[in-house]
Amino acid sequence: MNIVKPSTIAGVMELLPKEQLVFDKIKSIVEETYKKYQFMPIDTPVIEKNEILFAKGGGETEKQIYEIASDSKDMSLRFDLTVPLARYVSEHFQDLNFPFKRYHIGRVYRGERNQKGRYREFYQADIDIIGHNSLSIYNDALLPRVIFEIFEKLNFSDLTFKINNRKLLNGFFKSLGIEDTTDVLRTIDKKDKIGIDKTFDELVRITDEKKARTIIEFIENKDSNKELLSKLFDFSTDELFLEGVDELNKVYTYMVDLGIPDRNIKIDLAITRGLDYYTSTVYETFINGYEKIGSVCSGGRYEDLASNFSKQKLPGVGMSIGLTRLFYQFQELGLIDEKIKSLTDILVIPMDESINEYGIEILNKLRDSGESVDIYLESGKFKKKMNYADKCGIRKVIILGEEEMSKREYSIKDMETGEQVTKKFEEL
Repeated sequence: MNIVKPSTIAGVMELLPKEQLVFDKIKSIVEETYKKYQFMPIDTPVIEKNEILFAKGGGETEKQIYEIASDSKDMSLRFDLTVPLARYVSEHFQDLNFPFKRYHIGRVYRGERNQKGRYREFYQADIDIIGHNSLSIYNDALLPRVIFEIFEKLNFSDLTFKINNRKLLNGFFKSLGIEDTTDVLRTIDKKDKIGIDKTFDELVRITDEKKARTIIEFIENKDSNKELLSKLFDFSTDELFLEGVDELNKVYTYMVDLGIPDRNIKIDLAITRGLDYYTSTVYETFINGYEKIGSVCSGGRYEDLASNFSKQKLPGVGMSIGLTRLFYQFQELGLIDEKIKSLTDILVIPMDESINEYGIEILNKLRDSGESVDIYLESGKFKKKMNYADKCGIRKVIILGEEEMSKREYSIKDMETGEQVTKKFEEL
């Protein structure tokens, strides 16, 4: 019989148990914080109809979608959690209350080019708020507040929310006589990757040298948030531009009101977000000192995401954490505390088989009292059993010999300090 060499495909993350515990803890922190702010859970199918996923047109996204091999060939794996959300809200519109606050943590699939830190299967953790006909701009500030608390709990509170408004940008481009803004927005979005000089050269190619220079001067502003907002209100009389400035000002003010320090907010006119469906607020989030990781959470507001599935006007705002990529980056930089090695706090070790029943009695009593406890009933020498406990990262070991059983006692050893004491069964 041929032995198949066990291996995973490129572009997927598979963790050892102690790493999985840390990943699950991070995921749990994210989920519990989402719930704290009254976001409701949903879980859409991993497989969607092609007509749903391709509803907004293919482009680069279509090239990355994994289609399902079947006779009908009309199904694919979801590439994000936002398009399924648009379908979900449209399909269940009559059963939902608006504004509808939802979170979804799940795997998505993209045919990413095989490279370090990029995954074909990965977890996203999304929150969105969907309105019916209208949605208060307050919600655009609430989402960063939720994300800020998550990163505080992960001990990464020194971060910066870079925020901008697409209406402001489109109004600015309109004042320059630029009608098709798609290429300009995408070029600005790449500024941090390609550098300011290449950005300028690319803008010259798309527009002309004068307009390119004006755009660079606009997005490279170094003023404080309040100074910049003050200047923007006097910068142009374009109606769309001023509407964007007003929204940006309200989002910034609400973020501060909700408890995000001003030092953690940066109004950055170069933040565009490449996706076409963002229409107003856009944001990206960076951990200070680790900007090379890239944005750890991004998103924005969209006015017509569900227009392909419903005649209802369903504006929304959302943010997403790429959990798998974030975990990988944290691991690479040594930023993750991996002290958690086991779910077990206490391990019961009978010295031989004749003591197993007494060991199980102790196990049951501890479990009934809510302790995280397990028992080791494999054969072997005492040293082997203690090595198992040590490698598993177990904090305390209960050792049971014939003497402990006859006296209804137990010896408990602290694996960190080496201290060992003997107690009565009643003291459990």
